[in-house]
Amino acid sequence: MGNFDKKIEKFWEMFYTNGGYTKVVTGLQNTLYIAFVGLAIGIIIGTIIAIIEVFPKYKRLPRILNSICRFYVGLFRGTPVVVQLLVTYYVIMPLIGLNIPGLSVAVLVFGFNSGAYVSEIMRGGIMSVDSGQMEAGRAVGLSYSVTMLKVVVPQAIKNILPTLGNELIALVKETSVVSFVGAADLYVAFNYIGTNSYEFMVPYLVMAAIYIVIVMIIALFIKLMERSLRKSDRRN
Repeated sequence: MGNFDKKIEKFWEMFYTNGGYTKVVTGLQNTLYIAFVGLAIGIIIGTIIAIIEVFPKYKRLPRILNSICRFYVGLFRGTPVVVQLLVTYYVIMPLIGLNIPGLSVAVLVFGFNSGAYVSEIMRGGIMSVDSGQMEAGRAVGLSYSVTMLKVVVPQAIKNILPTLGNELIALVKETSVVSFVGAADLYVAFNYIGTNSYEFMVPYLVMAAIYIVIVMIIALFIKLMERSLRKSDRRN
C-alpha cells in the first residue's frame, strides 16, 4: 500500500506541481476535437455516399459515382486508421507539397475514415424509412434529391442515432494513435507524465478512467437525445 502511495505522490507532483495538467487539458481538447469534428466530416461524406448508393442507377453517371464510392468505402474500411494516418502524413502530404500540422491531418483522416463507416450506417437508415415518404415527396412536386435531403435523411438520422453514438465513441478511443503524426492527445499527455516521473501505473490508470468517463457522458447524451426524439414522435 505504501508503495502505491508513493506512486500517487510521484504522479501528483508531475501532474500538478510541475504543470503536467496543462498537457492533459490540451490532450483532452485535441482528443475531443478530433473525434467530434471527424464525426461531423464523416456524417457529411457518409450521407453523400449513401444518397449516391441508393440513387436509381438508370443512367451512366450514377453508376460511375457509385463505383467511386464503393472503392472509397472499401479503401478506408480495409486499412487500419494508423496506416491511413502514416501514409497521409508521411507520403501523400510531402508528395503534393503540403505542410499541414499533425492535428489537422488527424482530423481529416478520421473524418474520411468515419465517412466510410457512416455511409453504410446511413444507407441502412435510409433503407429503413418507409418508401411512401419518398413517394409522398415526389407527389407534391419535390425533386428526388430535395425529397431525400429534406424528408428521408432527417428520418434516417433519427433511426441511426444510437449507431452514430457508437461511431463517436469508437473515434474517441481510436484517437490514441494520433501520436504517430505528432499530434498531442490524452495518450501523449499521460505518457509525458509517466516518462518524466518514471512511473507509468498511475498515469495510465487515470488516462483509462478519463476515457471511461468520456464514453459514459457520450452514451448518456445519446440516450437523452433518443428519449427526446421519442417524445416528439408521440406528440406527432
